[in-house]
Amino acid sequence: MKSSSRAPIHAADQSKTLTPALSVPSALLIRRHLHFGWWTLLIFLTAGLALEALHGFKVEAYLNVSNETRRLMWTLAHAHGTLLGLVNLGFAATARVLPAWPEKSKRFASASFLAATVLMPAGFFLGGLFIYAGDPGLGIVLVPVGGILLFSAVLLTALALKQYRPDAT
Repeated sequence: MKSSSRAPIHAADQSKTLTPALSVPSALLIRRHLHFGWWTLLIFLTAGLALEALHGFKVEAYLNVSNETRRLMWTLAHAHGTLLGLVNLGFAATARVLPAWPEKSKRFASASFLAATVLMPAGFFLGGLFIYAGDPGLGIVLVPVGGILLFSAVLLTALALKQYRPDAT
């Protein structure tokens, strides 16, 4: 086995070298996404359990063939909400390693992620709440708005990663 020529790094020294200095606004933004992401995840996983219970207890109002659109919309609301909760956690981790990311761009990406996390699942849920002849209700118009915001936030985050230098932290 080959021995390492480097001296071991103590935990106190490691925290200094691996943790970039964050501004107060960045630290608050990261905290917001961590809280929002974990609570969103809890809410939509609970919604998934509720949908499973409706299915498991064979609730006719949910399983009736005439409610197929409702089932689909509510399943999509649960899936998108859960995924977007995880995306918010990923954004918090990404923002943490990009201290040089311009504040204006980071704030816009943050607001877009938060809005998309609300709009997309809400659009699917409301679309399933009121169904018209097998078509989703008017609430479904929130989904493309949330999708555009999600696209812009992901694009801004991906572009900001050009600044990522693992050796600089």
